[in-house]
Amino acid sequence: MEDKPHGQWELSLHTAVRPCWRKEEEAVMHAPAVCPPSPCHLQEALLTDSEKPSVCHKLFFFLAKPVNTKVERDPWRMSSSLVVCEVDESLKDKLRKFRFRKETNNAAILMKIDMEKQLVILEEEYEDISLDELRDELPERQPRFIVYSYKYVHADGRVSYPLCFIFSSPMGCKPEQQMMYAGSKNRLVQAAELTKVFETRNADDLTEEWLKNQLAFFR
Repeated sequence: MEDKPHGQWELSLHTAVRPCWRKEEEAVMHAPAVCPPSPCHLQEALLTDSEKPSVCHKLFFFLAKPVNTKVERDPWRMSSSLVVCEVDESLKDKLRKFRFRKETNNAAILMKIDMEKQLVILEEEYEDISLDELRDELPERQPRFIVYSYKYVHADGRVSYPLCFIFSSPMGCKPEQQMMYAGSKNRLVQAAELTKVFETRNADDLTEEWLKNQLAFFR
């Protein structure tokens, strides 16, 4: 079979087997146009009378045109997907021991994500540290996870030692970092088995007054 340019193959294939309905075909082909010419009409104008398709072939031509089944990915949907990082096993053991510590002073565990390994790891441990001092240890434009053991002296004189999970995600973080930390937060909270979970987008909020206000919801 002779090679045809793309777009004429379907027409030539069906003209080879079309029925000989010459009168009806000529009546249709010579009827006055009632609408602006479409790309299909322009293509027919290039054909000779013997090559022009009949009404039946025209209908089959439109039905037989390939359909584009390509599914385009939504970039916004793809970018909103969250990466959930695993928690390092040694960090799990550290958190378990920290939860049952006997000391009564303030203490903290600072954690970060290893971006290459996609793993939550220990960054630093602190003993006898206030929130003001801990705030100075945080990077300015990087998220961090904090588990903080706080000596809470209530207004009535009672003393308790709540264990708090704090997610610090300051403004100006890289979007991929922020999404990875946000996606991994719940898994880390479950590993630490904590219920007092707080979040801040401004490291300057990390004060003792801020923490007391957060803990007031748990009375």
